[in-house]
Amino acid sequence: MTKKHFAGIAVILSCLLFVVFLIYLPVEVAGQRPAMSRALVVNAGFLAITAAVVIVFLLIIATKRDFVRGQIATFFRFRHLLFLMVKRDFVTRYRRSILGVLWSLLNPLLTMMVLTAVFSTLFRFEIEFFPVYLISGQLIFGLFSESTSLAMGSIATGGGATIKKIYVPKYIFPLSKVLSSLVNVGFSLIAFFAVVIVTRAPFHWTMFLIPIPLFYILVFSIGIGLFLSSIAVFFRDITYIYGVFITLLTFMTPIFYPVSILPERVYHIMHLNPIFHYVDYFRELVQHGQIPGLWSNIICLGFALAALCLGIYVKMSQQSKYILYL
Repeated sequence: MTKKHFAGIAVILSCLLFVVFLIYLPVEVAGQRPAMSRALVVNAGFLAITAAVVIVFLLIIATKRDFVRGQIATFFRFRHLLFLMVKRDFVTRYRRSILGVLWSLLNPLLTMMVLTAVFSTLFRFEIEFFPVYLISGQLIFGLFSESTSLAMGSIATGGGATIKKIYVPKYIFPLSKVLSSLVNVGFSLIAFFAVVIVTRAPFHWTMFLIPIPLFYILVFSIGIGLFLSSIAVFFRDITYIYGVFITLLTFMTPIFYPVSILPERVYHIMHLNPIFHYVDYFRELVQHGQIPGLWSNIICLGFALAALCLGIYVKMSQQSKYILYL
């Protein structure tokens, strides 16, 4: 089967699943029927496209089993290299720094203190335990922003010399950057719990479920990192464009302001931002002590799987051309 066949299957599946979801989506996702609300159409469309992409991706895997087995074997053969690259990134991050690893704790704390002084005092946002609210958004958004930015140039500028000399799986480079950012977030979590203790915010048992949103944002970041690292090989200007995009995304994500101040129209547009859902999921666990419902998990997992499928597809289809542009 060719790419056109798989693309056609994806379109047909999306249309069929859209009709099915319009009829059979549960009330907690679709809302009360029989009204054909905008939320119902958007939710059904999102689920249909995500499910179609994942199904077609699994179909590709099923029809290319020998190739998939080879890739899995290659990954296990180079897993020690991946570990060494993550270790190297972590060590070089704080090389010749007097405080060293302590900056992983101080950086989110100092940033939180500055933003808390600005937004809780000057703008007077009435958010209970605002420092916890702020550092929660910082933690999730920071993982995505840092990991994807580093992964984007990992092949075009970081791994080009190595790829020209020896065989190394191309995905090792962006994957190592995302995982090294995850290690850094581990230290940021210490800073997060320190803020919870200092501000005397309630400690909910749902905080033990923090690994769930971290897993969602990790998978999403890996997918976006794979995609960006491929595009950056052929189009180096993407690094500058992405910097502007991250700045825009910072203000389109409720990191330091409450969602309640947004007009209804902007609030609906914000739901198209995947990072919004991951930040909201994290805050539901740590601030409200609630486990997000079925729809929250579906939409977070849907964005993550769709991004991962896109990243893997672009990486596998374009990696043979990298050597010509490095």
